[in-house]
Amino acid sequence: MDIEGGKKQRAELTETTSPTTVPRSKWKPSHAGGGDVAQALFDNPDELHEAIDPAEERRLQWKIDLMILPYLAVCYAFFYIDKTTLSYAAIFGIQDDLNLKGTEYSWLSSIFYFGFLVWAFPTNYMMQRFPIAKYLGVNIFMWGFFLMLQSVSRSFTDLAILRAFSGAAEACSDPSFMLITSMWYTRRQQPLRIGIWYTANGLGIALGGLLGYGIGQIKGALPSWKYEFLIIGALCCIWGIVLFLFLPDSPVTARLLTIQQRRWAVEKLRADQTGVENKQFKPYQVKEAFKDYKLYLFFLLGFVGNVPNGGISNFGTLIIQGFGFTTLVTTLLQVPYGIFICVSILTCVFLNDYISQKGLNSRCYFVILFLLPNIAGAFGLRYVDPSQKVGRLICYYLTGPYNAAFVLVLSLQTANTAGHTKKVVTNACLFLGYCTGNIAGPFFYKTAQKPTYPLGIWSMITSHLIEVVVILLLRFLLARENKLRDKAQSGKSVQELEAERDASAFSDLTDRENLNFRYIY
Repeated sequence: MDIEGGKKQRAELTETTSPTTVPRSKWKPSHAGGGDVAQALFDNPDELHEAIDPAEERRLQWKIDLMILPYLAVCYAFFYIDKTTLSYAAIFGIQDDLNLKGTEYSWLSSIFYFGFLVWAFPTNYMMQRFPIAKYLGVNIFMWGFFLMLQSVSRSFTDLAILRAFSGAAEACSDPSFMLITSMWYTRRQQPLRIGIWYTANGLGIALGGLLGYGIGQIKGALPSWKYEFLIIGALCCIWGIVLFLFLPDSPVTARLLTIQQRRWAVEKLRADQTGVENKQFKPYQVKEAFKDYKLYLFFLLGFVGNVPNGGISNFGTLIIQGFGFTTLVTTLLQVPYGIFICVSILTCVFLNDYISQKGLNSRCYFVILFLLPNIAGAFGLRYVDPSQKVGRLICYYLTGPYNAAFVLVLSLQTANTAGHTKKVVTNACLFLGYCTGNIAGPFFYKTAQKPTYPLGIWSMITSHLIEVVVILLLRFLLARENKLRDKAQSGKSVQELEAERDASAFSDLTDRENLNFRYIY
């Protein structure tokens, strides 16, 4: 159902519930005009605070979870399987078949992220302009299409061009997932939901290992690495079509929700002051984003959090193979690694959710807590004797929980940015850092240093230690900002503050414009 249709039904709904004689409040105007799309469901702020039965609220929450999370989770599993196809292709002989020399394999790992990097801002702009679920579906289809084409590559140049196009198609994935999550869930709910779909990252590693083992058993006319690209690419294309047809674009237009359920779904976001969505591009919010220290800290967190990822996702199988395992056993040993990542993410987000229910800000501390195993594992890979095959494998597995830490970094970004254009820009910059880290990561793994890759391991240790420092700095700055806002509003009554929050809830104000906004750390 479109928004205009929603307005008509909403008018019918409110005709008998809103007294016409009571003066109505107005939405607080945005600096550049144009409020949130959620305003289509309400005439004015007085219509907020609709009562909902707790049982009905639980049913609605389950309905929303089933409408959103399975689609994002499956998509994210493919996202990581796609990233590791080159890693599996390496142990299936692509380097010999394409006569890759020197650092060409590392370049193939990194050039994917150059495509991602170049297309990051254009794709985030188009996510704001077009229906986000439809745009995501088209891009997932194209990403699978380019992956299938990689099977016909005959040289480094062919494969490099196609990987750059694949990176461009994938550039919308994480940012769109974060925007979709912020549209449907409160800031307290977001870490748990991001954790659920991000858990598919670990499932992707495990499933990728099983697929790799199965594909390695194919005795066909083509080399095994070609089947890897063809089969996984075809599955991605199919899932892109599924997303296009069934994933809703917004709670305001979701066809599976009644008008009343849409209002309830949107009203729960009121206290967050972050809104749902705004299709109007606002230059002043771009300017504000680049003046905000948070943008640069999130870029840095994206970078240092993914230097290790860039190395492990492309050299992980080679590291394990260097312990002395056969090719097929190496693919299977990725399965427990993926399961451990899933357990780490779910443990992290459920613990954080439990603590946050008590009104405590714990996200930054949990980021640090779940970086500690990675630091310990990286030190183990550097210093445990190469003859200790099992010990070194355990140290490799300990590098997995950084995924849990990165989930909370993503939730910090979605929770602490308001104004839809500003969200889009900050999102893009975080993932520019993500790309830069993934580009840099593989180059620390020198061919001459295999199978222990000491420089690559030191890059992991250094990156994680920098990440700890940046997280502590971010926590300090956000806590200080909240204290300043509390002080500025200390003279206002509860009723005045509540009225202000209602008026600004869906006005598409930025977090700096809106003094009712409070940061989460």
